[in-house]
Amino acid sequence: MSGEANVTEAYWGLPADQLMAELKSDARGLTQREAHLRLKRDGPNTLKAMKKATALGLLLSQFKSPLVLILIVASCISLAASEWVDAGVVLAIVLGSTLLGFTQEYIAGNAIAKLRSQVTVHSKVLRGGLLKNVPSHQVVPGDVVLLSAGSLIPADAVVLSAKDFFVNQAVLTGETFPVEKRPGIVFEKAGLAERSNSVFMGTSVSSGTAQILIVQTGTGSVFGQIAGKLALRPQLTEFERGIHRFGYLLTRIMLVMVVGVVAINIFMDKPPVASLLFALALAVGLTPELLPAIVSITLSHGAKRMAKLGVIVRRLNSIENLGSMDVLCTDKTGTLTAGVVALDAAVDALGQASAAVLQLAGLNAQFQSGLTNPLDEAVLAAVKKGGIDLGLEKKVDEIPYDFVRKCLSVVVAQDGNGVAGSGDRRLITKGALDKILALCSHAGDEAAPLDDVMRANIESRYEAWSAQGYRVLGVAWRHVDARSGVYSRADECGLCFAGFLLFMDPPKADVRQTILDLAQRGVALKIITGDNRKVARHVAEAVNLPVVTVMTGRELNDMGDEALMHAVVCTALFAEVDPNQKERIILALQKSGHVVGYMGDGINDALALHAADVGISVDTAVDVAKDAADFLLLRKDLRILRLGIDEGRKTFANTLKYILTTISANFGNMFSMAIASIFLPFLPLLASQILLNNFLSDIPAAAIASDRVDPKWVAKPRRWDTVFIRDYMVRFGLISSLFDMLTFAVLLWIFRASPEEFRTGWFVESLLTELVIALVVRTHHPFYRSRPGNLLLGSTVVVMAVALVLPYLPFSSILGFVPLPAPLVLAMIGLTLAYVVVVELAKKSFYGRAENANS
Repeated sequence: MSGEANVTEAYWGLPADQLMAELKSDARGLTQREAHLRLKRDGPNTLKAMKKATALGLLLSQFKSPLVLILIVASCISLAASEWVDAGVVLAIVLGSTLLGFTQEYIAGNAIAKLRSQVTVHSKVLRGGLLKNVPSHQVVPGDVVLLSAGSLIPADAVVLSAKDFFVNQAVLTGETFPVEKRPGIVFEKAGLAERSNSVFMGTSVSSGTAQILIVQTGTGSVFGQIAGKLALRPQLTEFERGIHRFGYLLTRIMLVMVVGVVAINIFMDKPPVASLLFALALAVGLTPELLPAIVSITLSHGAKRMAKLGVIVRRLNSIENLGSMDVLCTDKTGTLTAGVVALDAAVDALGQASAAVLQLAGLNAQFQSGLTNPLDEAVLAAVKKGGIDLGLEKKVDEIPYDFVRKCLSVVVAQDGNGVAGSGDRRLITKGALDKILALCSHAGDEAAPLDDVMRANIESRYEAWSAQGYRVLGVAWRHVDARSGVYSRADECGLCFAGFLLFMDPPKADVRQTILDLAQRGVALKIITGDNRKVARHVAEAVNLPVVTVMTGRELNDMGDEALMHAVVCTALFAEVDPNQKERIILALQKSGHVVGYMGDGINDALALHAADVGISVDTAVDVAKDAADFLLLRKDLRILRLGIDEGRKTFANTLKYILTTISANFGNMFSMAIASIFLPFLPLLASQILLNNFLSDIPAAAIASDRVDPKWVAKPRRWDTVFIRDYMVRFGLISSLFDMLTFAVLLWIFRASPEEFRTGWFVESLLTELVIALVVRTHHPFYRSRPGNLLLGSTVVVMAVALVLPYLPFSSILGFVPLPAPLVLAMIGLTLAYVVVVELAKKSFYGRAENANS
């Protein structure tokens, strides 16, 4: 980047004004035109180029498949042996298959791109002195960016100004707690953790505010360099790991089959080139080569349906994890409760309504500059309703909220001697009651000493209100001296306890039914909250969530990982926990064998969202939470999530249908051909016929992505089971082979078929059985009780018609087909119908045993 080329490598060792001059920027930021030129010249601020897949690029990528490459090599061998027709047919079928995959993936890719554009992370950037909300990937060196609590840091930068600015950079340095960043100069050889004047891409703001100057973007950032060196890949989902295991299984079978068939056929003096083509075609025929396309299509369909329900998919491969999820952890606010917080009362230390306490809380809420939150909004609404005037006070300073102190302070001053804000100064603190009391030495209007009796009375009132479901905060204050410097946490001492704020957030009307629906779908709900245990228990009981035990953050700290792993399974409510503890709970649940989802929207939820198998947030969440999430809800509503879970399970079901349908039929047909090639004096099917069979059967298979799904598929979490798939392949493959052997017997002993008639007859029978098996095994019920999707049914009927008329078409001889007599065609149809009956009976037995084994 030219913007970076003029900057000393150790930029953290330069004065800010010198660095700004080298980047040709100033305090007003870059102009819009200059930013556009730098973006065009340097490229987007991403770890890899944000190139939209072109139609040509996507088409060419279809030819990267090992299966396609095998077929092209086979065609070249045919050309070398002057087998022009065979080579032409194979290449034509390869082209048809790749065009089918290309068309489906191109449509799916465009749909997903549109959905992802809705969830772009933005940064607040100064452009020509004006504050702009710019997509983070458009940030360039020289930009001046404004940060606040919850912001994701878009690129590597130096701090120009800061106020109580703490950054979580554990992703780079491993530091457990947020570290403070401030303007200044650091020695050139400072390590990452020592660069207190620098912030880095991928980290996030825990508290405070700052103005930063962007220096390194994209792959030039520290995060980008690490990612480039390690070639980092996202962690595989459980479904992807299952697909990989399945792929290894098929590869082993293919290798054995190819080597064995070629060796035996050559030993029996059959043509070497034809034998090799036949063996390669068998291997390709065994493989569900459209599986990558089918997975993309089903995920795309699922993502589009979920978007219509209000669930935006950020990471496509997480859809199957959503369907497999059996534990959902969530905060209570806005999820179980209405999320419309109201200040029910502001009372003094004795429990009496107090306008003075409301005024103190109103000043604190009005002047705090962190994230807007429902509690402050409720306070300001009550102030307005009570007609309390806050205009006589001016803000002097602020000590932002953090998750250790759990409180926030502002320093205000009254007007004095006609000068605004020059009068007496007060520090007003609002936060968690126990933290506030720890800072107090006096209480009440008379500022009486806070002795043990008074402290016990305050805590007793707090316990009583909490048990009634109120969220209770404390308010305290004291006079402070005027000073030119800033105020800090050290000033939060010797406070006078003013009173309580009582907030109420009632449960949602329909949440009880939603929790019941989740339980019926095999998803256990667990509440993880920073609220005190009494409020949390009250909410849990109000929504009929069974709570046997409550675990607090303090109890959790006393537990080892092994003990926690056992305790989390039987605990439905975790209260008074901090962000690191939330992550520990998620990891413990995963270690105990669960697929865990976490739903959150705050800074304190980012770690848990990242650790969970399924991270769920809302589109109004802070940037760091949205970036860590796999799904974004357009409304914070468990009912929407429940619908999303159903869609995830439907997507999983349709992907599994394709695999079960394809491998059972393919394994049987290929196994039969391998055996037949040994005992027959001719090849049972030509290589081109095998590939044509495979291509035609793939056309309706692609329609499985939009197939209807039986309620049974979504009734409980489904997880990838390689053993189940292997057993399914063997059982139904052998049934298919049995009917293939019957077909051989009918063709050879009853109809005395010639080699061409044999191949044509078996081509028709094997294609028909592969088509009908899709309609039978797509459902656990008898196939006639479960209607398939219109596209699947329609394409199946069309391809069946093609299979029956193909031998009679003028060009059929090129493919090695001959017209069949009517009795022979009827016999093939009869065998197909008998196959349907046997598979239906076997299916009932197989699923019955599988369900008994899992129960």
